[in-house]
Amino acid sequence: MCRFVIYKGTSPVQLSHLLTRPCHSIINQAFDSRLRLDHRRPINGDGFGVGWYDSVHDEELGSQPCIFTAVTPAWNNINLIRLAEKIKSPLVFGHVRATTTGSLSLDNCHPFAYGKLMFMHNGGIAGFHLIKRRLQADLSDDVFNVVQGNTDSECAFALLLSKLPDPKANSFATRTLQQAMLDTIAALNLYAEEAGITEPSLMNFCVTDGESVVATRYISSRHDEAASLWFSSGTTFSEYAQGGHYRMAKADKRENIIMIASEPLTFEKADWMEIRTNNMVVITPKMNLLQIPIVDKFYVSPSDPASLNRDTDFAAAKGLLSPRKALVPVQPRENPTQLSI
Repeated sequence: MCRFVIYKGTSPVQLSHLLTRPCHSIINQAFDSRLRLDHRRPINGDGFGVGWYDSVHDEELGSQPCIFTAVTPAWNNINLIRLAEKIKSPLVFGHVRATTTGSLSLDNCHPFAYGKLMFMHNGGIAGFHLIKRRLQADLSDDVFNVVQGNTDSECAFALLLSKLPDPKANSFATRTLQQAMLDTIAALNLYAEEAGITEPSLMNFCVTDGESVVATRYISSRHDEAASLWFSSGTTFSEYAQGGHYRMAKADKRENIIMIASEPLTFEKADWMEIRTNNMVVITPKMNLLQIPIVDKFYVSPSDPASLNRDTDFAAAKGLLSPRKALVPVQPRENPTQLSI
């Protein structure tokens, strides 16, 4: 199965410090995962992609992201290594792929982009072949023509675009991106219900406009755990020992760096916090990090003991979660804002 990483910082990061140099970078996870092991596809070798925004806006270049994708294994692409040593960006999306839906092609490599927006997915939409035409029928002609590949992920991106008031806008309020994400998940759940699909869908989605980031850890089930998703924040992310050993340092209360990843990029347990299942994570333009419950029929309140006993077998069998009996309890925020679908 696929995996992704997101970086947002007040200062640009050299891509190599995120993608290639750390000993447990997303590139190394693609062939040597420590927490997620897919026995069906133990290697994420079906292509990769990295997308980033310019550190300084250039009117001639525009505000859209730049994306580099390839169908070769990420660890064996010399161009990625060269580029990563020479590019800096304050907002980066990285993705490695193991095909489940869609062929091996550049068109199917994440991240996907439209205008200022960039999107990635980790997981799978159950019974996608049964709802694909229903989904496409809800798209405008412009959005329908955005889809170039044949993955469930890109169709989910097109659906999200259709939920925005103006997907071609030059700027998006954070709340607008949040609502579009909620509407996308609600629509996919509706399609599945109409088609009689009972298998859960794994919807770890993320979208950004270069300013805000909205990501979800979500599964359409009250009883199963979603694909893993973690976050880390601090003031610096740097190598502290030879061999690519990195850690997040926190010198004060400021959040200069926020990272979200399918699997932690370091072996420092204190660096990373697990995002709750069926929660949305929002990084605002001012670097505030919000974790917000997604309240629908699959939501289980943290006060319900069942929230700590979701079954890990479903996601673990797909290589999206380490097999374990129960989650380590995470204390919820007091009076969290809840988003209803």
